Amino acid sequence: MMKQILYIGNFISNKTNYVTSADILSKLLVNEGYKLCTTSEKVNKILRLLEMLRTIIKTKNQTDVILIDTFSTANFYVAFLCSQWARILKLPYINILHGGNLPNRLKQNPYLCKLIFKNAKSLVAPSNYLKDVFESYGYKVKMIPNIIPMENYIYKERQHIQPKLLWVRAFDQIYNPVMAIEVLKLVLQKYPEAELCMVGPTKDQSYDNTIQLVKKFGLEHQVEFTGVLSKQAWHQLAAYYDFFINTTNIDNTPVSVIEAMALGLPVITTNVGGIPYLIEHEKEGVLVNKNDADAMAAVICKLIENPLITIEMTQKAREKAEQMDWSKVKNDWINVIEN
Repeated sequence: MMKQILYIGNFISNKTNYVTSADILSKLLVNEGYKLCTTSEKVNKILRLLEMLRTIIKTKNQTDVILIDTFSTANFYVAFLCSQWARILKLPYINILHGGNLPNRLKQNPYLCKLIFKNAKSLVAPSNYLKDVFESYGYKVKMIPNIIPMENYIYKERQHIQPKLLWVRAFDQIYNPVMAIEVLKLVLQKYPEAELCMVGPTKDQSYDNTIQLVKKFGLEHQVEFTGVLSKQAWHQLAAYYDFFINTTNIDNTPVSVIEAMALGLPVITTNVGGIPYLIEHEKEGVLVNKNDADAMAAVICKLIENPLITIEMTQKAREKAEQMDWSKVKNDWINVIEN
């Protein structure tokens, strides 16, 4: 008999249009026949935490195992509280490690990390980057990549590559959105027709900083801000663009980058965190140092001039993304949950 699961994560896509890995994994597990309860749909962080804790108590007699999405910023403490609540109720839990800054948590908060991770039934990481880091601290980790349902991703081979740049992340300081504007300004020096589209929700002051930089450089007609888009909407939008730029300062294994690889967009990204574990430099994408707008712009210009190299790179990236389809990883998830 399959175990009954309580999944603790951010299930707010109905209110924000922002589909998370929790949304994807939970639906796939239900399709496999699991009975699944999810929490929480609350947008307010305090109300979300309270509902998570309440749901653990409410479902304790029906729950066989708890999945806890574990991030590295404020939501780290949510994972801590939920895991300790599960321990009090003697419910086994599995931490799904998402936060790109979790290595710093291991260093700065060793006691809290030990309480969470040493008592977990299992730890699951979406990249060998976090797996290696956690294992260096003595934790045993199972690597299962982020899931990409490949039937939802139409690969486009870009024969005529133009300086049309797409950026898809939250406007958050750690994702360094202002660098995207700096990159565009540099590309415009060689390609006056260059343009940039920025897709994602506003998380902090970095959105206002980005707007201010656009005005400072006089790029109002070259930059478009869409706000949050559904996955389907930004996938359709991606067909118009020819480069995916990822400017982050901290990262794990970003789903948006994997999605870009699946869609055939050449990926130019900073080489932080787990990204070098995901993309082999100049094979499946191009890596540059963080904050190096000059290098990123130079790569874009080079690839425009060498379309055959770009096409070969995107084909290899698509092949890498195909290894993350549910058909490839579902048995790993079933083994972690059932054993």
